[in-house]
Amino acid sequence: MAPELCAQLGAVQFTAAGQRRRLEAVALEEPLELRLEQPAGALTLAVLMRTPGHDRELLTGWLVSEGLLPAAFSLWPGQNPNVWHLSTPEHARLAHGARLAVSSSACGVCGTGSIERLAVRAGRPRWTGEALLPELVSVLPERLQAAQTGFAATGGLHGAGLFSAAGERLCAFEDVGRHNSVDKVVGWAVSRLPLTNHLLCVSSRAGFEIVQKAVMAGVAVVVTVGAASTLAIDTAQTFGVTLCAFTRQGRFTVYSAPERIGE
Repeated sequence: MAPELCAQLGAVQFTAAGQRRRLEAVALEEPLELRLEQPAGALTLAVLMRTPGHDRELLTGWLVSEGLLPAAFSLWPGQNPNVWHLSTPEHARLAHGARLAVSSSACGVCGTGSIERLAVRAGRPRWTGEALLPELVSVLPERLQAAQTGFAATGGLHGAGLFSAAGERLCAFEDVGRHNSVDKVVGWAVSRLPLTNHLLCVSSRAGFEIVQKAVMAGVAVVVTVGAASTLAIDTAQTFGVTLCAFTRQGRFTVYSAPERIGE
């Protein structure tokens, strides 16, 4: 049980044997507002629907994904734990490029809108390591799930984890939004290590926003448990990202850059 990720709520369960009242563990979802402090007054940069916890990593990763991360900045929570503040000498640039929208925890709100616009903001992620063993790629979802205590308790949280080329799990985060869990991973890594030669594993499907975030962060290999969308595949092919989907039961399907996977 992960109490910080869920709440116990009353419910009625119906089965063939009848019905019964019980407590259910339900994933938490609350809004997180990021306010940009500037001379003219605070400006709301974004409102993210997320599972509380690791908010600093989430917001830092979101700034990376949106191409807004300043070279120097301060990030701190306000008296309201669902409101964070950002101060930077680059406040004018951030205010100009802000999305100023609410990001749903269900599917994400893409800040780029198209592969062409993404190409203006990001380059091709680099991979300088050796080819990955298929056996290593196929077990990453299991290694990620081992860290998903919130999912085990609620069944309602997505997970994302960062792995080394040797398959070591370096971090894992959970959230009601799969894109939020990825942002938390990116935010965790920004000040710790370069993302070259690392793998991103996500417990969900591979939509455009997942591959977009990998490209912006410089991750060259993405592994997902579920299916990949056409736009996600097109994006992965455009930027040379190795996209592995349907990774389960010792199998996976590679839709782009298969040369990074050995035999």
